[in-house]
Amino acid sequence: MGAPGETTRPVLACGEVRTCLLPCLSAVSAAVAERLLRLRADERVRVSQRPNLYAVSPDILMGVDCRLPTANKSKVRAVGTVAARATLTEGRVLQATAYFSAPSAGPDRRRPWGYYLVRPGVLVPVGRLAELPVAQGFLTEGRRIGQDELDVGSIAEGILAKISRNPLFHDDDVPFKAATTVLRWAALPATEGEGASLQRFTLADEGVRLVELRAPHGTDPVAVARLAEDFALHDWLLTTVADRLDGIQLRSSDGTARLEALRPLVDHLLHLWMPGARVDRTLGALWDVLEQEPGFSRQWQTHVNRVRDQVALQAATARWESLAMP
Repeated sequence: MGAPGETTRPVLACGEVRTCLLPCLSAVSAAVAERLLRLRADERVRVSQRPNLYAVSPDILMGVDCRLPTANKSKVRAVGTVAARATLTEGRVLQATAYFSAPSAGPDRRRPWGYYLVRPGVLVPVGRLAELPVAQGFLTEGRRIGQDELDVGSIAEGILAKISRNPLFHDDDVPFKAATTVLRWAALPATEGEGASLQRFTLADEGVRLVELRAPHGTDPVAVARLAEDFALHDWLLTTVADRLDGIQLRSSDGTARLEALRPLVDHLLHLWMPGARVDRTLGALWDVLEQEPGFSRQWQTHVNRVRDQVALQAATARWESLAMP
């Protein structure tokens, strides 16, 4: 992220992350993940095995010429490309991200497309940007997107739909039902000499997560997008496990049914909690904020203990009943 007075470096980055359960019965292998995420034929899918299996598609670029949302209703037009990609964690959790960065100013008139294509993932404003009103407009709760206004969420949703329509998958071929979550984020430059800071992480209307942060000067917008993906992944894990536990009648006398409801969490999700594992060092401290308030890992550990206690209790009950039988 650049300083506000610089016209060539980004002074704003915004994006949206969609996170869901890959619609298949079991986790897919690295080879299958590569096939699923091959969004472009001219670039390979990147796969890493440590600290867990993680696949990242090549970026695809979407050309746009549109208005940007603003909190003060001022008109800001931007032209360029939005970058989008998909990731798959442990062959199980699918994410799609669409994001862009923008400098503080651009040409007063629209240039030929060649001018913008050499700036991948950058939206160049026509004139001045007004970065703070745009960031606030992007994160407005309950915002209704106008017809000629940028909609990065639809780009991310299109990638999820494309991957989910793969012939490998069937609508009913999932171990359990899980909702898709939406995380919308905006990043502005930090004050000179200060590090990264998390201004807010809130749950807005319709379940949309809104994240506003400040990034140190020189931070690559791609690193900010990766941080948002990491936030979204762990927020989805926490939300999915909590929803699953809330839907189980723990006092039910049918222990077998209760165990069957809990088993998918153990098989598919409990081993995925690794906050900050792939976050840039300059932004890693932002995870400390979420660990303090609302305490993501404390909440996660509480849910994990609850699941394991129920599984252990059911196993002990079954053993006691078998010994008590004549």
